[in-house]
Amino acid sequence: MDITLMISRRALELATAFLTGSFGVTVVISSLDNGIGWSSAGVEAGTFPFLTGIIIVLGSLYNLARGVLPAATLANVPVAITPIELRRLAGLFVPAAIFVAAIPLAGMYVASSLYVFAVLAIPRHQSVPRALAMAAATALALYVVFERMFQVSLPHGALAAALGF
Repeated sequence: MDITLMISRRALELATAFLTGSFGVTVVISSLDNGIGWSSAGVEAGTFPFLTGIIIVLGSLYNLARGVLPAATLANVPVAITPIELRRLAGLFVPAAIFVAAIPLAGMYVASSLYVFAVLAIPRHQSVPRALAMAAATALALYVVFERMFQVSLPHGALAAALGF
């Protein structure tokens, strides 16, 4: 195996700390827009997300420091992800990223159905008819739970708007 194709544990920890820290900062900033603290009605909407964002940022800073400082930690392990493990990780991440990207275009119901079908049928975890049934059941369950029971409209996407739904 070529060592250049592998990711070090230190690089993985630093990248993870940066990503989670960025997420925490985003949560903190968006919470400030919603208001933090107390109002006449009680705790403002952004207070708990703000506190959660602060905890995420602090944890990320801790992980960043542990990844940077030379110590006898797992960060010194030279290889954390081999090419085979990287392919497995991509097998989880790529379909999820495509799913999230498809929601504005296809809507939550269609995107969820396609995602469930893809993760079950393409790697041959389930037969095609069973994967189709599970995909349809997923869309139906999302519709019943959110649209009917909670009366919360999930994104219908540009496709539904174009078709007049």
